[in-house]
Amino acid sequence: MTGSIFSRAAGRDLPVVAGGQGAELFDTTGRRYLDAAGGAIVVGIGHGSAEVADAIAAQAREVAYVHGSAFASASLLEYAETLGPLLPVEDPYIYPVSGGSEAVETALKVARAYHLARGEDRSVVIGRTGAYHGNTRGALSVSGRDGLRAPYLPWLGSAAHTTSPYEYRCPFPDTHPNGCGAKHAEALEQLIVAQGPQNVAAFIAEPIAGAALGACVPPDDYWPAITAVCRQYGVLVIADEVMTGFGRTGRWFGSDHWDVRPDLLVAAKGAASGYWPLGLTVCSGEVHDTVQKAGFVHGFTYSHHAVGAAAGLAVLKVLKCDGLVEAATTRGDQLGAELHTKLADHPHVGDIRGRGLLWAIELVADRETKAPFARGDRVAERIVTAAKERGVLLYHSTGCANGTEGDLLVLGPPLVISPAQITEITQGCAAAIRDTLS
Repeated sequence: MTGSIFSRAAGRDLPVVAGGQGAELFDTTGRRYLDAAGGAIVVGIGHGSAEVADAIAAQAREVAYVHGSAFASASLLEYAETLGPLLPVEDPYIYPVSGGSEAVETALKVARAYHLARGEDRSVVIGRTGAYHGNTRGALSVSGRDGLRAPYLPWLGSAAHTTSPYEYRCPFPDTHPNGCGAKHAEALEQLIVAQGPQNVAAFIAEPIAGAALGACVPPDDYWPAITAVCRQYGVLVIADEVMTGFGRTGRWFGSDHWDVRPDLLVAAKGAASGYWPLGLTVCSGEVHDTVQKAGFVHGFTYSHHAVGAAAGLAVLKVLKCDGLVEAATTRGDQLGAELHTKLADHPHVGDIRGRGLLWAIELVADRETKAPFARGDRVAERIVTAAKERGVLLYHSTGCANGTEGDLLVLGPPLVISPAQITEITQGCAAAIRDTLS
């Protein structure tokens, strides 16, 4: 018997990719696809970067692997020095890993170790309802997506969950939109008090919600109010920048939109733009120094990888030299405007939202009541299929409305996307929606 792939697309035959350049991909039949989602909002600098491929190859030829407890590497030292000034973290220390879930797991352990080093036995982490932070146990525990958590609930830890700034379905309809930030902060404070402030180690959230809630941008008063509550009770702030980091939202990091200075930050996806499995846990100097005094019991075989650092450094250079962070703002404004022009009046488009080159379309059965489609209708999946048939690759998410129902189309093309390609994306997306929901 020959070996087979345990596919993520069970029951479907996938095309075989042959190559890619910029925002385009090609399969082995020669068919072209416009990558409107960067895979899973991963590809920032575009496909086919010779600079990054050459940097990876050069490091691999020099030395591919050394254990992080035995050697540092020149590529890792240069990467940390180059990345440090861009991070919204005071005196940042960088712990490189292999992806977003590993980064979240590391951050949770750092938070626990920090409090233990200070003589406090804090173990509760507070996440947000509807949020997604990864599929490993700790990351899934702090996530708030019921559908993903349900099969593994017996294995998950004692995380708690507070409200999310989901403006389209605001949890405070009686006062919305006035003072929503204060309302969310009040809900967080009540949960901290209920858990016992002496037990709460950290609060984790995406600065702008990613795929799970579809590019939800919080009100401007949200993050100042939330961080004030966390500081009051000695709760560490963990910013999950896995999807929003490295220029995706038009700033280097999503936290920059509100001058948030988290105690810990996790990143991945755009860090290496898909060229290498790279994730990062970043902690402030104060957190690092406190943890290191007592020692940090943690490690991964492929953390602190020399080739991963070379890939990350090369991606940083492309982002800087090509002005791609600034481009995300310009092209993002175009993407948002064209989506609104083509879809704002569609009877099944409930909301169009986003920032930079991270946008989402929430689809509803009834615009007036915001009632979602039944999950069995598989609306988002059908539209993604229809768009792919038109040569446009979208990303989708489900369960935003109530944990089970709620259909989202998520767009996050490479930051190198051209104006003409933006128009092609919006035309293909609108046509796929019309084809599916006529």
